[in-house]
Amino acid sequence: MVSVVQNVAIDCSDAYELARFWSEVTGGAMHPQDGPGDRETQVTLPDGPLLYFNQVPEPKTVKNRIHLCLRPTTSREEEVERLLSLGATLVADRREPGGAGWAVLADPEGNEFCVLRSESDHAEMSPQGSES
Repeated sequence: MVSVVQNVAIDCSDAYELARFWSEVTGGAMHPQDGPGDRETQVTLPDGPLLYFNQVPEPKTVKNRIHLCLRPTTSREEEVERLLSLGATLVADRREPGGAGWAVLADPEGNEFCVLRSESDHAEMSPQGSES
């Protein structure tokens, strides 16, 4: 027997607005009945579990222990720029001169996530780099 991941729960202060951000990031659809002011919202990912946003009273105070890692369909650099334009912020730049590495960003509520190299970035890079 095994357990199946149903959703990834994300505590936040504004469930609807954070779900809108992640809907834009992933291209996943928000639940059609979710609206501004809802305390619980969700985004359906095309090939994965739901992202479930739950409004909580306490603010985020420390680094995430679990985070999402995104592999873009465009280049990593193009995706980082797109996400910054959506309201993400750069937390740490782990990109290396040879093309390896990743970028650590935060969503509008400070939840960290990583942007990895795309498949095309992998193909352009020589075999020596890290897996990211």
